[in-house]
Amino acid sequence: MQHPRVDKRAWVALVIICFIYFFGLGWMPLAGPDEPRYAEVAREMFARGDPITPTLGGHTWFEKPALLYWMMMVSYRLFGVSEFAARFGPACAGLLASLAIAALGWCLEKVTALSGLGWLSLIVTATSLGMLVFSRGASFDMPLTASVTLALCGFFLFDLEERERKRLLYLGVFYVAIGVGLLAKGLVGLIIPCGVVLIYLWLQGRLRDVVELRLWWGVPLACLVAASWYGPVIARHGWIFIDQFFIQHHFARYLSNKYHHPQPFYFYLPVIALLSLPWTPFLIAEIAAFRRMNWRAADVISRARIFAFVWLMVPVIFFSFSGSKLPGYVLPSLPGAALLIGLGLRCGMDRELFGRWNVKIVGASFILLGLGGAAYAIHREHLAALDVGPVAVTSVLAGIYLCRRSRVAWREVAAIGSAVALSIVLIVACALETAASHHSVRDLLARAAAVGYDRMPILHLHTIERTAEFYGAGRLVYDARGEPLKLESVSQVADWARRFGGPVLVIVPVEHAHQLFEARTLGVERIGDNGAVALFVVRALS
Repeated sequence: MQHPRVDKRAWVALVIICFIYFFGLGWMPLAGPDEPRYAEVAREMFARGDPITPTLGGHTWFEKPALLYWMMMVSYRLFGVSEFAARFGPACAGLLASLAIAALGWCLEKVTALSGLGWLSLIVTATSLGMLVFSRGASFDMPLTASVTLALCGFFLFDLEERERKRLLYLGVFYVAIGVGLLAKGLVGLIIPCGVVLIYLWLQGRLRDVVELRLWWGVPLACLVAASWYGPVIARHGWIFIDQFFIQHHFARYLSNKYHHPQPFYFYLPVIALLSLPWTPFLIAEIAAFRRMNWRAADVISRARIFAFVWLMVPVIFFSFSGSKLPGYVLPSLPGAALLIGLGLRCGMDRELFGRWNVKIVGASFILLGLGGAAYAIHREHLAALDVGPVAVTSVLAGIYLCRRSRVAWREVAAIGSAVALSIVLIVACALETAASHHSVRDLLARAAAVGYDRMPILHLHTIERTAEFYGAGRLVYDARGEPLKLESVSQVADWARRFGGPVLVIVPVEHAHQLFEARTLGVERIGDNGAVALFVVRALS
């Protein structure tokens, strides 16, 4: 296999992609239940100089392994503790996954004469909705996706390569990436790539080729990488870690609904369609074409398509059987889907009227998402029309242009990618920070700090606001389970205020705020609300 030459278009695409992945990365407050907790765990580890034991509010927290925390700790060292630093690692992981698929495409160009495949693969991967969204979030899903992508790209290049030295290099990448995957999100970092490889070889009628994978040195290599954290943490915490990390957060999470994320078996079918936007019509067309697939075809293009299809399906099928389902679980499927789409686009571009209806469907989706997204943002997120207008106009204009096209060629692919890039920039610049502020207490606590309440203890009444675990770190009260204490009555608030010997900040759902004003035992000062929760200064009256 010859050394690939990178298309100039890919360099232009890469510069644009880097810009949209990092643009405004720190503007939006940490939001949701996970981002603030992961960022706070990393901050506590960083403050102690301890890369081994994750803690949250001073309590050990063995829900996830250490890779994301390590990435955040390095970013905190480089950039300081901030939203940008918390998200920098996942953004880099998203770029790495996109580049890995592009590199695989460039290598395939040299053995298939499919010029431009690397460029196409880069555009499709990096502009898929799932990659863009999860690359901008401080979560474990993107580091896992990057490690799975590196592992599977390494394996497929090993499978294509004829020179022994290069084969060993690619196989080494496969095993090291599996070890990194174990550090990224536990056993799924092993299960997904191994499952893809085994099913691919089985469909090809080549299961006997497993012996070529040099398990005798590959397995120890992967274990050695993973042991960089699992060894010290097990040595330090023993059975407590094994029970919480493996038994509770792996097996119980998969086999039961213990963590309250139930969904129907077919849940991931619409999820993968959503994550693949705006390329979903092309993905559906490629999947439909497998009705005529010769699963034992030996030519490189067929092997690549089969491999990409298996890569797409294994995480979807595996997590469809899980008792706990979240959209991010199938994110590792997305690079495989992007590779499959890229192959389909490049193989069909030379045909007249190729993708005629698919490009029109993509155009219609831009129009619907632009108008529907604007309506949702105005009526549900209470954003101003001026905030969402530029995004809606861009999306609608792109949709109209695509609806007028009669085929898919390089210009149409560039138009889709450019429309996505411009839309992301406008969303971040015009609307995202305002929308996210409704789901975070960052601004409320900053408002309290501005009037001198920056060290006051924080209590929760009738709710647990997870973003307070980062923005109010060191000031929350935790229960014996390591959860923020949730009070259920104003009398409990008064008791805790007396216990602290002074005023406290209280976070309460907006609909229950009246309880504080009606309590005769409390003196109440309102700081503000974000539409969901309100923040008050509360004093116990004697």
